Amino acid sequence: MKLNELSDNPGATKDRKRVGRGIGSGTGKTGGRGVKGQKSRSGVAIKGFEGGQMPIHRRLPKRGFNNIFAKKFVAVNLGRLQTAIDAGRVDAGKPIDGAVLKEAGVIRRVKDGVRILGGGELTSKVSLDVAGASASAIAAIEKAGGSIKVTVVEAETE
Repeated sequence: MKLNELSDNPGATKDRKRVGRGIGSGTGKTGGRGVKGQKSRSGVAIKGFEGGQMPIHRRLPKRGFNNIFAKKFVAVNLGRLQTAIDAGRVDAGKPIDGAVLKEAGVIRRVKDGVRILGGGELTSKVSLDVAGASASAIAAIEKAGGSIKVTVVEAETE
């Protein structure tokens, strides 16, 4: 094989579209740009342009920020957990963590961890290993005779 014998597979490359070469080509006259007006010309950038008036996105003040380090927890209410236990999808005798809840279909994805919230009622004695929990959820779990291990320590504000 020689360098001058190298070629791409047949049909792998296409010729570029030559626009504006007469009406018979199918891409003549307007060259695929529709018809007339500012948007048919080159160099158009009119998104947010208000005819020279100061655009609204520059008139309004900036506020707030997006914390890129914030953890995204999946919230699970106690009532939802109890429903899964009653349906037999979650075994209350074994330790329950994010992977068990995902497998049971209680949550779709684990993200940065699972946070248990106190909504609903818990009657089963469960052992939970989760990223976070609300104070009311911890109280309800311990009242039902269960235990909870929280792995992510939430920063206390003073």
